[in-house]
Amino acid sequence: MTRLLLIGPPGAGKGTQAERLSEAFAVPAISTGDIFRFNVKNNTELGVKVKAFIDAGAYVPDSLTNEIVSDRLKQADAVAGFLLDGYPRTADQVQELDRLLEADGTALDAVVLIVADTEEVVARLLKRAAEQGRADDTADVIRHRLSVYEEQTAPLIDLYGSRGLVVTVDGLGAVDEVTGRILAALAARGLNATEEAASTT
Repeated sequence: MTRLLLIGPPGAGKGTQAERLSEAFAVPAISTGDIFRFNVKNNTELGVKVKAFIDAGAYVPDSLTNEIVSDRLKQADAVAGFLLDGYPRTADQVQELDRLLEADGTALDAVVLIVADTEEVVARLLKRAAEQGRADDTADVIRHRLSVYEEQTAPLIDLYGSRGLVVTVDGLGAVDEVTGRILAALAARGLNATEEAASTT
């Protein structure tokens, strides 16, 4: 019955840690980016709406993002817990998530904030861009994305911090080390991984 939110800058390793935490706590990792891609690929009603915004080079509005996440959280595998990655991103989305959880009589257990040195993150993303052949991911573009992240997420971190939910973890180092830090920080709050998962980290 664990409900977590994962926040961190691009290149901090959120995707990798989301997968590991999903296994550790036996809850689904819910990424808005993955949901968007799934719906677009399968040409669902929601996917058609999302594609229209993406094709126009526009952000998917909060109302549609909220609708998609609400639908996902109602699915059977998320009833007993979940890990959110990429949502909420705005104060309005936080309010909507609060409303959804309150309607179910639940709440977030913790917000895991992965922090990483900016220069290290830029280096990671430049390396990833080179490996994936993404020539448009230049250092300037990456730094802009990081500044946008800071602008968008700082208010959320402050908000969740005021609720005593934020657990800050250093995202630099080996993947296993970062996972261990997160699990230890959550365990200190009484949120323990399954015995099997804990024994493998």
